[in-house]
Amino acid sequence: MELITKFHGTFNYEEKDIINFPNGIMGFEELNKFIIVESKENEAFKILQSLEDGDIGLLSISPFDVKEDYEVELNEEMVNSLGIESPEDVILYNIVTLNSDIYKITVNLKAPIIINVNKKVGKQVIIDKEEYKIKHPLIKR
Repeated sequence: MELITKFHGTFNYEEKDIINFPNGIMGFEELNKFIIVESKENEAFKILQSLEDGDIGLLSISPFDVKEDYEVELNEEMVNSLGIESPEDVILYNIVTLNSDIYKITVNLKAPIIINVNKKVGKQVIIDKEEYKIKHPLIKR
């Protein structure tokens, strides 16, 4: 299948690549089907691309590329809702907010996206840890 997007070009994908977000993503609750694609500009970044709206592609990064000791504790309800059977099932991404000033580019460490890569289901959660900020600088001065 092929998806033509407004900002990130054209992507080819298969049914097995689709990740279902039953509750959407904060700010995009009506969008449920996404794919993860490599950023052409920088391999550290991924694009969480909506299949339902080609204009919506969220730049994302692994939290461990930003904060090596990043931790997310999932409660039993979350584990069950995502069908997680082992830590290897899970991949985390955090949404990046771009800015023309590279020192103002931020990463939302407060609300990671958790994906069960085997079941192809995801959810965005809010972490109740004071040290994780919504606008964590990607690059420190």
